Amino acid sequence: MKRLIFIAAACTLALPLHAQTIASVNGEAITQDKLDSFVALLVGQGATDSDELRTRVKQEMINRLVAVQAARKAGLDKNPEIVQEIELANQGILVRALMTDHLDRNPISDETLKAEYEKIRAEETKEPEYKVRHILVKEEAEATALIADIKAGRQEFAEAAGKVSIDPGSGKNGGELGWAPAANYVPEFAEAVRTLGKGGMSETPVESQFGWHVILVDDERPASFPEFEDIRTQLEEMMRQQQLASFQQALLEKAEITEN
Repeated sequence: MKRLIFIAAACTLALPLHAQTIASVNGEAITQDKLDSFVALLVGQGATDSDELRTRVKQEMINRLVAVQAARKAGLDKNPEIVQEIELANQGILVRALMTDHLDRNPISDETLKAEYEKIRAEETKEPEYKVRHILVKEEAEATALIADIKAGRQEFAEAAGKVSIDPGSGKNGGELGWAPAANYVPEFAEAVRTLGKGGMSETPVESQFGWHVILVDDERPASFPEFEDIRTQLEEMMRQQQLASFQQALLEKAEITEN
């Protein structure tokens, strides 16, 4: 009698284990746990858990296992190139998991983000923006003559730019280059812009790699910078990449590495 009770109890305990198998392919089980894990992965990527999704996932798992078994039967899992690919794939997955775990354990606080924002803004707005026009020509003598004509009132700057400037982008717009910090230009041009300031025009031509410039600074203003919330996402991603780079460097420094 005790033996019968023991057997009955063992069968009762075994039922949940059997119930976990939702399908089998040539005797190899696909379990409920594996299905749930697959579904959880898809939900984490934006899918919605539903009976339809679970049906599709179950069929996908069956399809994959059929193909994997066929690959094993063909001996592909012993092919050195395939073995190496699997190893590299496993390494990639582990590295991504490690980096994700590090970021999860070390979130970037709002205070840190805002401090970095203020630091970058202070650096980027150190120099004002200038609204600049220029006339670009090939010869210094031509540029010198243009300066004399414009200062004497014999030509308007915009008119001269439209007629003779070899810069096709700005020439047709009266020489306008728009608003920008001086650092956006080549060094010789940038230095001239800073020296001239608002309302200033070249007394002598400015040479650069492109030719000879006659420069007019129409206006000057404090540099603009995006609001914190407008660049929050990009800033956080930048800081995450910096954080991961530091983490990887720290791992390398701690590791005992021997090269032959």
